[in-house]
Amino acid sequence: MSVRAWRGKAGQMSDFRSYMDMALAEARAAAMRGEVPVGAVVVAPGGAVVARAGNRTRELHDPTAHAEVLAIRSACGALGSERLIGHDLYVTLEPCPMCAAAISAARIGRLYYGAADPKSGGVAVGARVFAHPQCHHVPEIYDGIAATEAEGLLRTFFAGRRG
Repeated sequence: MSVRAWRGKAGQMSDFRSYMDMALAEARAAAMRGEVPVGAVVVAPGGAVVARAGNRTRELHDPTAHAEVLAIRSACGALGSERLIGHDLYVTLEPCPMCAAAISAARIGRLYYGAADPKSGGVAVGARVFAHPQCHHVPEIYDGIAATEAEGLLRTFFAGRRG
């Protein structure tokens, strides 16, 4: 896992430990199962990994079985709470509107995502769930973490499907 400095909202320097490598591993595992390669990791305050998951929509015959939703469900179950206050979520792809709503409902503290999703994103494009007046909780959002690798996984996966 990489450790690097980032500037927080007040401009102070902080140690930042990225868990995107774990999310990318989940995305690669999803691709091996024939799923769209998206992975997610939930990290507790203090840095303990609470849950990790990759897409399983085809395997589970469940359109809601996105990596983010599965990781949030698993983390909530492990903690015995419907809220993940102060937790971080690392996702390889910009969450769709459904996943953004789940992130808000779970009260995730910080969202880190890799590749932008101009077609189906729900954070920076499209529905922009967190900008909606009815959104009750908005996490801190950091994008572009390992974006090149996440985009490469998706590009390779879909090229194989078309070819």
